[in-house]
Amino acid sequence: MPRIVMLNGAFVDAADAKISIMDRGFLFADGIYEVSAVLNGRTIDNAPHLARLDRSLKEIDIPNPYSTEEWIGFQNELIARNGLTEGTVYIEVTRGVAEREFTYADDLAPTVVMFTQPKSIVASKLAETGAKVVTVPDLRWARRDIKSVALLPQVLAKQAAARAGAQEAWMVDEDGFVTEGASSSAFIVTHDGKLVTRPFTRTVLPGVTRLAITALIAETGLVLEERAFTVTEAQAAQEAFFTSASTFVAPVASLNGTPIGPGKPGPVATKLREIYIQKALAA
Repeated sequence: MPRIVMLNGAFVDAADAKISIMDRGFLFADGIYEVSAVLNGRTIDNAPHLARLDRSLKEIDIPNPYSTEEWIGFQNELIARNGLTEGTVYIEVTRGVAEREFTYADDLAPTVVMFTQPKSIVASKLAETGAKVVTVPDLRWARRDIKSVALLPQVLAKQAAARAGAQEAWMVDEDGFVTEGASSSAFIVTHDGKLVTRPFTRTVLPGVTRLAITALIAETGLVLEERAFTVTEAQAAQEAFFTSASTFVAPVASLNGTPIGPGKPGPVATKLREIYIQKALAA
């Protein structure tokens, strides 16, 4: 089956999709992106993803080229055309094509690219073994609440993790506190059973899966503290895990080589993952 992508409203074979070298996304990383999970051929938690897409566009002054209903139609069409049952749908919107100048005209037409990626999310090995995580300095720009395509710090963080035999990197600010993962939100479980994650500010991305998990935390009677935590506190925690659209809930087995708790998935992360998947499949 040929891979079909969406480019500026048209569905084309991936091999035929062409974007100008003068596109500001290529020249300046002047754009944003969004990723929604797909289970059983349907998007999961899609409404908040599209709301975050709209917010990110507004924050960098790019007009949203489509309505929510149009975005959903494109997603569903891509899922159907590519026969996707489990994986992700990716959206990228750049400011558009213009001569290379730092300033931009207000009437540029945004460039829109969408594609699907198959991935096994439910049957994840990390859910069975727990992920190895390493820490790296957080070198990103100050507006981390915008889902920018300027991902070089995350690329380098992920590569450093891979070279260390780890599956994720947690970024650490100058004060020694964990901000978030390179592509995830970070949680710990203290020995008195409280779940801790950093509050939403401009220092972190407002994770959609994190929002869904915090709602589950409230439903299950667990206690959530939104505050910063250090690497040392995380290493001494009872459990740790991270959340994202492409992993749901991933338990952490070790941080910088130090086992978290017993060094395997703990009951809190396992329970939250099971409930989240059950709800997603039933939706």
